[in-house]
Amino acid sequence: MNSFFQMLNVQAVLFLYLAVGCYGKKVGILDDVAQQRLTEWVVRITLPCLVFASFHTEFRLEYLVEGAGAVAIATGMSLIALVLGKLLYRRVPPRERCILQYGTLVSNAGFAGLPIIAGAYGAQGLFLASLFIIPTRVFMWSAGISLFTSMDTAERLKKVLLNPALIAVGLGLARMVLQIPLPAFVDTAIQNLGASTSPLAMALVGAMLADLSPRAFLDKRVLYLAFVRQILLPFICLAGLRALGVNSLLAAVSVVLTGMPIGSTTAILAGKYGADAQFASKCVFLSTLTSLLTVPLLTLFL
Repeated sequence: MNSFFQMLNVQAVLFLYLAVGCYGKKVGILDDVAQQRLTEWVVRITLPCLVFASFHTEFRLEYLVEGAGAVAIATGMSLIALVLGKLLYRRVPPRERCILQYGTLVSNAGFAGLPIIAGAYGAQGLFLASLFIIPTRVFMWSAGISLFTSMDTAERLKKVLLNPALIAVGLGLARMVLQIPLPAFVDTAIQNLGASTSPLAMALVGAMLADLSPRAFLDKRVLYLAFVRQILLPFICLAGLRALGVNSLLAAVSVVLTGMPIGSTTAILAGKYGADAQFASKCVFLSTLTSLLTVPLLTLFL
């Protein structure tokens, strides 16, 4: 129960950030151009700093073992999500089927998940979460993008290797293993930039939600996707980890990240590649909103 109230407190803080972003968009402080630029700032600057700072710790072999476990769990869950997406939406029209399949496969684990894990589980949880997102990003730019377009293999590989968060993981691992010292002012700057990720990321989500209508709740397919993404998948993950006897912190991080809402790139790719962008936006809206409740509820079972 303590973990539930802890996560509820984290979500309440994030909800306030979200409300501020929604207000900023409604009154015109954040227009579409500013929103896009701020998104780039988070993705390219503050989120990589948050990830890199999570590796500023004493090197222990057990950390790498746990980290490898996080990568293995994320890979397994991505494969399960990919298979479920192929099976569950076979009768849905193609322009919407690709959205449902992508939303099942790709979550907002990096953009929204890392700040949540940092707030609820501290530095060690964030370290595991930073490794957990590696397979999710690989699947996002490989199997995920193939649901919308036939991007060639070289382009997909480029997207994966040049992802700022994954570059930060590589640099962070190198620093942790080799214990490379950095000047104190550099460490402080990186930590402070990383700490700004939570308010900025959630404010951007709020700005996105400000453009959408509550009518999203009326679409059964959207509700179904939210159920699969935020209830079914994390409980599959939880059942498997309990059967394997995985330690509590790794299990908590894995289940919470597996239960994150669908990625905002769902709507972006739908609009770019001719799928139903309005339907995709409704999916992102409902999934993000309901996650404010479903994520704390997950902790009751951890």
